[in-house]
Amino acid sequence: MILAGDIGGTKTTLALFNPLQNHLAPVHSQSYASQDFSDFFTIIDCFLSEQNDIIPFACFGIAGPVFEQRCRTTNLPWVIDAKKIHRRYNIKKVHLLNDLEATAYGTFVLPKDTTLLLNAEDPGVSASPTGNQAVIAIGTGLGEAILYWDGTQHRPSASEGGHTDFAPRNATEIALLKYLLKKQAHVSYERVLSGPGLHAIYQFMKERGDQSEAPWLAERLSLEDPAAVISEAALSKKSDLCISALDLFVSILGAEAGNLALKCLATGGIYLGGGITPQILPKLQEGAFMNAFVDKGRYAELLSKIPVWILRDPQTALLGAAHYAASILTKNQP
Repeated sequence: MILAGDIGGTKTTLALFNPLQNHLAPVHSQSYASQDFSDFFTIIDCFLSEQNDIIPFACFGIAGPVFEQRCRTTNLPWVIDAKKIHRRYNIKKVHLLNDLEATAYGTFVLPKDTTLLLNAEDPGVSASPTGNQAVIAIGTGLGEAILYWDGTQHRPSASEGGHTDFAPRNATEIALLKYLLKKQAHVSYERVLSGPGLHAIYQFMKERGDQSEAPWLAERLSLEDPAAVISEAALSKKSDLCISALDLFVSILGAEAGNLALKCLATGGIYLGGGITPQILPKLQEGAFMNAFVDKGRYAELLSKIPVWILRDPQTALLGAAHYAASILTKNQP
C-alpha cells in the first residue's frame, strides 16, 4: 500500500493506492482545507485514523521548495520533514517532492483522455519525442517544473520559476506592475498568475475606472472565493469588468508559458495545469493565450510548433506522487 499526498495552500489531498502491475489502483482518498490545520501531522492523523493498512512507502507533493527532504511551505505556516513523518508513522520510506515536480511525474501515468491539446488546429504543431518538456500550473500560487531529456527518458526537475520577476510587455501591464509595487516590494509572476493574482488584476482594473463594479458582484466577491467569482462572471459574460480582468490574466499566462518554453527549450511540449486551468478552459481556447505564447519576436516560429496540453485531471500531482512512491517500491522489491 502506498500513501500519496498533494499539499497545496488551499487544499490537501491524501490517498492510498494499491500498486498493481502497470497500474495504480486507488483505495481511499480524502481532501482537507489546508488553512483549517495548524500542521501537516494533524491531517495525516485524521486520514490514518480510519485506516488499518500497513504503509511501507509514502510520497507527498508540496507547494514549496524541498531541500534535503524538508520543506517550509510557501503559502502555509508549515514545515514538513520526511524524517519526522518516517519516525512518527513508522513508514519505511518517505519522500517529498515539489508539487510541480509531482505533477510532472503525473504526466507519465495520466490517461490520454484527461489531456487536451490546446493548439491542435494549428499547422506544424508537433512534439519532439526527445525534446525537453515543462509544466506550468495556476492555483493558490504559480508553479513551474521542467522535464528534461536525459538521453533515454524524460526526468522531472523542480523549480521556483513562479517567483521570478513579473515582466510587463505593454503599457497596461506596466501600469499593473506599478499598482502592485504599491502593495508589495517584490512583484513575481505568482502575484499575478494565481487565484489572488486574478483578484489583484480585477482590483487594478476596477480602480482604473474602465468599467464599473455591479453591486451584486461586489457582494459575491466579499462572500465567496474572488477568483472563482471573477472567472464565472467573465465566462458567463455577466460583467465586462471581469471579462477584462480574465482576458489580461490569460494573456499574461500565455506570455509566461512561452517564457518557460524558451528557457528550457521545451520542444517536447508544455503542460498547463493547476486548479484554475479547467475552470477557465473556454477562455484559454479563445486565442489570447496562444497569441501571447508565440509572441516572441524572432522565436515566434519556434514557439508556434510547440504543443500545449491542458491537464484536466485535478489529481495529476497526487497521481505523480503515487507513481514516484510505486517506483521506489519496485526498486526495493527482490
